[in-house]
Amino acid sequence: MTIAITGSASGIGAATAAALSAAGHDIIGIDLRDADVRADLADPASRAAAIEKVTERCGGTLDGAVLCAGVGPHTPDPLRLIDINYHAAVAVLDGLLPVLCKAESPAVVVVSSVASVQVTWAENPLATDPTPADLTAALRPAGDYAGHLAYAWSKNALTVAVRRRAADWGAAGVRLNTVAPGTVDTPLLRAGLDDPRYGDLIRGFTAPIARTAEPAEIASLTTYLLGPQAGYIHGAQFVIDGGVDAATRPTMF
Repeated sequence: MTIAITGSASGIGAATAAALSAAGHDIIGIDLRDADVRADLADPASRAAAIEKVTERCGGTLDGAVLCAGVGPHTPDPLRLIDINYHAAVAVLDGLLPVLCKAESPAVVVVSSVASVQVTWAENPLATDPTPADLTAALRPAGDYAGHLAYAWSKNALTVAVRRRAADWGAAGVRLNTVAPGTVDTPLLRAGLDDPRYGDLIRGFTAPIARTAEPAEIASLTTYLLGPQAGYIHGAQFVIDGGVDAATRPTMF
């Protein structure tokens, strides 16, 4: 298979690229650097160019895609965080659909987060197509922790976007699912640990399985979801968080 991976240069994206490559698949990596296709996915022109380059490299037929590109709560500008984690991811997702539809059994996995369940769609400002000024006002009460709130909004909106596409994409023959990791040993997590606002909070956050996940563990689940053995799995979110979601909201199901 030929599989495109955003955020392929590090973290979960790099681990997924390594796992799929080891399984014999052809990988088209997309990232700011150290990738087959270099692009700033937050920039619409760069994003469009990346989709065009992927289309060229796969010869017009793409068997799968994994959308890993994203930034964390420590990102200085919460609005840019939302653009990268939500708007850019959805634009790439939709931009790749035409070449995915031409494959025999295409599948896509989008990396969301366990933070996606920290807000509901009903209370998520992104549900109302807000202006930047609206978002800035909504984030203001969070103060120094606006980045965490924006992160939860972005991942909640991303999961909703995937679920909303399940009917149409399924009818088109393209499977689409999300994985929702908890804390994973990636450069993104390490940057959060170094941030004076979030470092102690992250260190004090302990899952029932009291360790941090390895990127390869997320890659293993992603590889399974792309394969034929997962052929009837569609429109689902798979939490891979060491038990955090179950422990924090056991009856919210």
